[in-house]
Amino acid sequence: MLTNRLRAASTSPTTLPQPTIAGILFTLLIALLGWGLSFLPGLDRIGPLACALFLAATYRYRFGYPLALAQGIRFSSGTLLRIAIVLYGLKLNVADLLHHGLPLLARSAGTVAFSLVAVLLLGRWLRADAKLTALLAVGTAICGAAAIAAISPLLKSRDEDTAVSAGLIALIGTGFAAAYTLLQPWLPIDASQYGIWSGLTLHEIAHVAMAAAPAGENALADGLLAKLCRVALLVPTCLAIVAFPALRERFLRKRSVATQTESVPGNIINDVVRKQTRPAFPFPWFLLGFVATSLFGTYALPVLVDATEASALLHFISIATTLLLAMAMAGLGLNVDLRNFRSRALRPFTAMLIASLLLSALTYFTL
Repeated sequence: MLTNRLRAASTSPTTLPQPTIAGILFTLLIALLGWGLSFLPGLDRIGPLACALFLAATYRYRFGYPLALAQGIRFSSGTLLRIAIVLYGLKLNVADLLHHGLPLLARSAGTVAFSLVAVLLLGRWLRADAKLTALLAVGTAICGAAAIAAISPLLKSRDEDTAVSAGLIALIGTGFAAAYTLLQPWLPIDASQYGIWSGLTLHEIAHVAMAAAPAGENALADGLLAKLCRVALLVPTCLAIVAFPALRERFLRKRSVATQTESVPGNIINDVVRKQTRPAFPFPWFLLGFVATSLFGTYALPVLVDATEASALLHFISIATTLLLAMAMAGLGLNVDLRNFRSRALRPFTAMLIASLLLSALTYFTL
C-alpha cells in the first residue's frame, strides 16, 4: 500500500516527470549556446533568439528529433513561451507612452494596419501558405518574434510554422537594420525623424536599437518610443485577428439558421443558435498577463522599490525573459524540418519582404 502511494506521489501533476525536466534542460543548453554564438561578429546582428532557433533547427537536421525529450521540448515551446510573453510586458512603460507617445501611437496604428493588410494580400496573391503568412503579418506589424510567439497559440499554429516565421523575421529585420545604418548618414532627415522611422518600420526592438544607436541618443530614444507604441498594440491586434473569423462565422451561422428554420418553433431555433455560435477560440489569458506586468512595472514597482533597485530588477528580468524566449525558440526550432523550409517559406518570405519595403518607403515619405 505504501509503495503504491509513493509511486502515485512521484507521478503527481505537481512535479514534472524526469523526461520533461531533461527536455527543458536540453532547450536551456541550446539557448545558452545560441546566446554565446550571438556574441560572435556577424551573429551579433541577429541576436540570441534567432541563434538559438537556427542552432536547434540544425541539430534536428543533423541528428533528428529527440523523441525521448519531447515532453520537455513541448513545455519549453508552450508554457515557457507564454511566461516569457507575460514578462515581456515589463518592457512597455505605459507612463512614457501616455506622456510622450500618443501621436506616435496613432501612427503606429496605421503602421500595424498597413503591414497586416499588405502582407496578407500579397500572401494571398502569391498563393503563399496561409498560416505562415498570418504569423509573418503580425511579426512585421508589431514586434517580430515576440508577436509571432503571442499569436501562434491563438491561431493554433504548428511549432514548425512558428519557428520558421520567427527565423524569417530575424533574417529580414537584421538585413533592414543593417541597410538603415548604412543609409543614415546620407538621408536628409534629422536624428529624431530617423529614430522614429526606425521604430515605426523595423521588426524587433533589437533591430531598432541596432539601427538608431549610431545616429545618437535622441534617435535611439525616439526610435524605442515609437517601437513601444507598436508593442502596446500587441494585445488588441491579437484579439482582433483571432476574433474576426469567429465573429464572421457566428454571423453567417445565425443568418443560415434564420433562413433555414423559419417554420421551426422558437425554442428549437434558440438551441441551434446557441450550439452553433459558441466562441471558436480560447481566451488568451497570457495577454492579460502582458498588460498586468506592463502596469505593474510602470506604476507599482517604482513605489515598492527605489529607482536604482527597480532598474536593476528590470534588467535582471529582461535577461531572464530573453533566456526563456531563447529556450522557447530552441523548442520551436527542434520542430523545424529544414528539408521543407524552402518549399513552404519562399512565398510568405516574398510577401513579407515586399510589404516591408513598401512600409519603409511610405513611412519615410510621410515623416
